Amino acid sequence: MQFRHISPRQKRQFDEEGYLIVRGAIDSETIAALTAAGDRLIASDRERNRQRRPGGLYDGFRNCVALDDVFLPLITNEETFPLVAQLLSPHLSLLTSHLIYRYPDPPGSPATERLPGWHRDHYMSMRDLGDEHIPRHSLKVAYYLTDLSEPNTGATMMAAGSNQLKAPIEIPEGAVDPASKVEPLLQPGDCVFFENRTWHAGAANLSARVRKAVMIGYSYDWISPTDYRRQAPAMLEKLSPMQRYLVGEPADDSPQFDFTGGPNPIADWCAENGYHHQPMRGRKHFVAPEAKH
Repeated sequence: MQFRHISPRQKRQFDEEGYLIVRGAIDSETIAALTAAGDRLIASDRERNRQRRPGGLYDGFRNCVALDDVFLPLITNEETFPLVAQLLSPHLSLLTSHLIYRYPDPPGSPATERLPGWHRDHYMSMRDLGDEHIPRHSLKVAYYLTDLSEPNTGATMMAAGSNQLKAPIEIPEGAVDPASKVEPLLQPGDCVFFENRTWHAGAANLSARVRKAVMIGYSYDWISPTDYRRQAPAMLEKLSPMQRYLVGEPADDSPQFDFTGGPNPIADWCAENGYHHQPMRGRKHFVAPEAKH
């Protein structure tokens, strides 16, 4: 897989605004295959891992990578995955995979409809730590399969810079959105990165089309996945070493404990391509004992 180095502009935008758009992340053939698989799942009577919202405007499946092989390549898509490793670290796990269909709003609905409303992801961390203490610990890569090149077609809206807030976002009186709202205009195959602290909401869908998307979430490998605990053995057989690491499978079968987590094929791949993660900016993680004289 080709390694793509993140540009200073991309890194700065993600750090400062909490989101990043990557155009043409998947091609038309991939879009068609993902759409066909998504349509089959949505048309099925399967309930396990299904996530609907009341009102019939929102349907989808969690852990969708386990439901059809066509989703598996998205886990390490070469247009996006190198950026994930550079924005978080090479010590990653697959946090979630989410197929989402957002249906058109009923005729006459206002453009102010938000489904879902403004929120941050990873409820569990806010439940336990509160907004003021949450670091960047995960991000999502949202691949859009349908035309969102006009407003009010169901895109995921972002509140630019809200990743830096230490309190819930403020919405002016009489408004439905924060002043920093951004409604990305996207072509099929474009994707949007956004981190766990970025406030976001679903725009109204006043078009006649179903908005179809697949969101792949990543976190540090010491955070538990949100929609699976262990992937099925039949699925694991289809995965590359990096993909196996992402779903929590060890890279070797050593019986000895390793406090670093053991071999990491993602970190090796990054190092081979000249990227060395340095979160401590020169500081050491532990202090060696003083030498005896």
